[in-house]
Amino acid sequence: MISEPGTCSHVEQTSVEPAPQSPDANAAIEHRRQPVVFRFRNLLFTLGPGLITGASDDDPSGIGAYSQAGAQLGFGIGWTMLLSYPLMTAIQEISARIGRVTGQGIAGNVCRNFGPIQIWSLVLLLFAANSINIAADLGAMADALKLLIGGPGIAYVVLFGAISVLAQIFFDYDRYVSVLKWLTLSLFAYVIALAIVQVPWSEALKGVLIPRVSWNAPFLTTLVAILGTTISPYLFIWQSSQEAEEQRIDAQKRPLKKDSSDAPEEFRRIRLDTLIGMAFSNLIGLSIIITTAATLHAQGRTDILSSAQAAEALRPIAGPLAEFIFALGIIGTGLLAIPVLAGSTAYAIGEGRRWKVGLSRKPKEAVAFYAVLGLSGLCGIGLNFTPIDPIKALYWSAVVNGVLAAPVMVILMVLVRRPNVMGRLVVRGPLYWLGWASTVVMALCIVGMIATMFMSARS
Repeated sequence: MISEPGTCSHVEQTSVEPAPQSPDANAAIEHRRQPVVFRFRNLLFTLGPGLITGASDDDPSGIGAYSQAGAQLGFGIGWTMLLSYPLMTAIQEISARIGRVTGQGIAGNVCRNFGPIQIWSLVLLLFAANSINIAADLGAMADALKLLIGGPGIAYVVLFGAISVLAQIFFDYDRYVSVLKWLTLSLFAYVIALAIVQVPWSEALKGVLIPRVSWNAPFLTTLVAILGTTISPYLFIWQSSQEAEEQRIDAQKRPLKKDSSDAPEEFRRIRLDTLIGMAFSNLIGLSIIITTAATLHAQGRTDILSSAQAAEALRPIAGPLAEFIFALGIIGTGLLAIPVLAGSTAYAIGEGRRWKVGLSRKPKEAVAFYAVLGLSGLCGIGLNFTPIDPIKALYWSAVVNGVLAAPVMVILMVLVRRPNVMGRLVVRGPLYWLGWASTVVMALCIVGMIATMFMSARS
């Protein structure tokens, strides 16, 4: 049953109905509850939504924001990655808990607990932010390929957009991601570069450990861009929806609010998955900042205007292959992130309208869900027919995500304390307060950015 436009009916969502448990399934559940001896293989098996979320966080928008930050502000901005790690980990864990406890994604829970104004404001803002992010990612991917082989950039935008959307609709997403993960390994070139580039480590470590803040619009805008690319609304939506979807396709799982016997084990899995995924994301981000600070900023290049200039940061390690390595990273992370961006939009709208949602469903089973996914991709392609600069678009899409993140985070923090949402598993203690700290930090940065922009405009 689908609710009327602008309303959220209170029918039970079919996607979270627990399947009848067979004796074999019950036995499997009892076996799953037994203590498990730690093995590295078991660790790899437990990693899922958190790892994918962390990998997709280093999308072209993230690479662009980190590169611009390192080139513009040097080592002095490195502390933001240390600050953002516990904040982003807390908010992503809270998002994952919502999905696992309730069997619904964030939008589904907003629909059931807030009015239509809140749900559709959230959905429209997310659709706009994700479309801008997709457009920026596609533009950067096209720019990177054009850097290597020449040709018409707009044709590459259409090509990459079509591949991303069609692959998500018709290919098995797990296989698609497993292939793209190998491409994203090119990002480790920034980590390797730290051993080769002449980095003044005393200055770099000082920039990581000692916060330096400048109360001006350029600094605060860059700060919002960095936080916006590490703490992004589409990542909240994605991880919560993936937890709900993994539960839906596993007949042995029920929402934890209905059966909390597995809650301690599941929360440990979610925390480990999120800690590792976000650590991977921030390691790459910090490496990009330090590398660009030690190369571009040190040479006086404080404003990156093209992919070719951004690739210069890798020249000390890759030499003539710098542009090739940079292009692989941009294209690989873009192909991984665009499905997450479009998918989070489709999940948000689908859950809000109570459609059948899920990438594990065949297109004919979830026509409306996949239609929204395709529309999101098409909007991203269409925005590239406007005169936007790919590198600048990456940076400003991160700023847009940062501005949108604060109100979404407030909604999250309200939801996780409601017993009618989380049952007996409401979020308490350090995790809850760290989530609020993340929300307050993001809000203060946005207010500071807007205030300094206003003062600069008046002076």
